[in-house]
Amino acid sequence: MAAAGDGGGPGPGPGPGRPPPGDLRSVLITSVLNLERLELDLFRGRHHWVPATQRLFGGQIVGQALVAAARAVSRDEQVHSLHCYFVRAGDPKVPVLYEVERTRTGKSFSVRSVKAIQHGKPIFTCQASFQLSQGSPVQHQFTMPTVPPPEELLTQEELIQKFLQNPNLAERYRKHLNKIQAEDVPIDIKPVNPPDIFCLEPQEPKQLFWVRARGYIGETDMKVHCCVAAYISDYAFLGTALLPHRQYHIKFLVSLDHSMWFHAPFRADHWMLYECESPWAGGCRGLVQGRLWRRDGVLAVTCAQEGVIRVEQKPNQSKL
Repeated sequence: MAAAGDGGGPGPGPGPGRPPPGDLRSVLITSVLNLERLELDLFRGRHHWVPATQRLFGGQIVGQALVAAARAVSRDEQVHSLHCYFVRAGDPKVPVLYEVERTRTGKSFSVRSVKAIQHGKPIFTCQASFQLSQGSPVQHQFTMPTVPPPEELLTQEELIQKFLQNPNLAERYRKHLNKIQAEDVPIDIKPVNPPDIFCLEPQEPKQLFWVRARGYIGETDMKVHCCVAAYISDYAFLGTALLPHRQYHIKFLVSLDHSMWFHAPFRADHWMLYECESPWAGGCRGLVQGRLWRRDGVLAVTCAQEGVIRVEQKPNQSKL
């Protein structure tokens, strides 16, 4: 998978079916996941969106690492899994270098190891496995949850605007929501059952939302859509583990690891249902699991992540 201007492989451009006139290419393709090749297996990535924590967004690191790994395999090989560890906080002031090791190239499976480096030290490690397409009669999957279609739901921006119209909203929370609204996140999100931000009652550690890349990607190498899905998969994922503990103020929340398994072809610029749940939390850690469903009910991706969760012992006060 090649970036614009990088010879020797397919680019992430639109395949058959060009975007309508005036339609914009997804910034995830033109900027975030468009790595600069420095050497055969050495790449440099830059940042598009930095969270309010001023740490690099984990999904960006995962997505860029998968781009680097995908540049080191043939077009016919498709990623089927990746396993990552975040080992240091990323610095948003400097680019990230991605160093790829061609760990194994087999007849059916190939493994590529990626190290993300800043200031001469690794901040992230990843192993991605690729497979040549193989048919099998052994197939099954869970059933997709029944939810309203995205056309019937409000976007995250529309929900925030609705909350801001409440005249009783405390000023500090109004500022917080305005800050979220101003963020240039390149993802479209439509929560199915958005939590009531004014309620501090514990909730079940499950959430459902429709997600897609903002902008046009089109039909292209499936590895491109997998890299975009890797970026999307980390957004609001660990927050699922916080839903039963909303009475506490979060002091520290950061990902420790991230794993993904890719099951079926999909379009990351089409709506997919992200089903998230947290089966366990304890010891200042929380575990979350997720499934990305195509609209036709096909399970496309499975995700899992563990993160550090530290809270203040004193419960929060009402936001009203």
